[in-house]
Amino acid sequence: MQTKKNNIPAITNKTPVVFMGTPPFAAGVLSFLIQRGYPVKGVVTAPDRPAGRGLAQRPSAVKTTAQEHNLPILQPESLQDPEFLESLALWQAPLFVVVAFRMLPRQVWEMPPLGCFNLHASLLPQYRGAAPINHALINGETETGLTTFLIDDQIDTGALLLQKVLSIANTDDAGTLHNKMLEAAGPLIAQTIDGLRAGNLQAIPQPDVPAENLKPAPKITRETCRINWNCSPTRIVNLVRGLSPAPCAFSTLDNNGKQVDVKICLARAEHTACMQEPGTVATDKKKTFKIACKGGYVHILELQVPGKKRMKTEAFLAGFREEGPLLFQNPL
Repeated sequence: MQTKKNNIPAITNKTPVVFMGTPPFAAGVLSFLIQRGYPVKGVVTAPDRPAGRGLAQRPSAVKTTAQEHNLPILQPESLQDPEFLESLALWQAPLFVVVAFRMLPRQVWEMPPLGCFNLHASLLPQYRGAAPINHALINGETETGLTTFLIDDQIDTGALLLQKVLSIANTDDAGTLHNKMLEAAGPLIAQTIDGLRAGNLQAIPQPDVPAENLKPAPKITRETCRINWNCSPTRIVNLVRGLSPAPCAFSTLDNNGKQVDVKICLARAEHTACMQEPGTVATDKKKTFKIACKGGYVHILELQVPGKKRMKTEAFLAGFREEGPLLFQNPL
């Protein structure tokens, strides 16, 4: 006698978790865990924030994903709020998973019996900080990776659990590298959850690397994005790659006294003898738009000017009116 099949999902024996995160990257990982059958007891994410021209309250990407799957959600302003801590404890999850979230107080990361681990987009201890994907590209790295680690009292310093090495192609920018990492992140987190539950995953202290040999990954600022044309072509192109598609490297173009900030979205390095002042523009007014720098030129392939969408150089030059010598300014 055959048993009739139905569409009722089998009861999972996977570890229940609380998921904490905010941006689209974290939402992608949350979706992966749900699809793989990991029971998510609840989600902790940032409060809704005003965004857009109308400054309407907008939920985080993680909240949106949680709502699509009818998951309980907590959005505390303070992670030390007693009401939040009580609600979090009531979920009785044995493990907390953190992806792109705030620094957690001890009361939170000590709560789950199996631990609280974070995913970081670098091979720790290198590139600790808020922007590891950007800075790995800016520094011209050819490989990077992902790390899961136990959270402690400091930022990105906890004991290592698992690491996954990823190669960086010379055509990668922050957008494509982000996507590569997202594809690898879900399986690595699932492997970490399973290993902690089975008790066969040993946490290892991070290597003791001298401070002068550590490469930091601080938050991206406007000054991070400003191009210095006194640098080499490769260094400038790496800056462009590390900040594209957003917020983008930029420089101020002086067109006969008229100044405008130009975002450089895609560029190519040319190493050659160059006697022109760094920042000087050389153009045929049709296809070529290159900037003198130390040891060559940077060819601008795609750019964006205020009030316009990102465009190829040919489209920019077709509508550009040159009114004299063109010069991109260097930082003071």
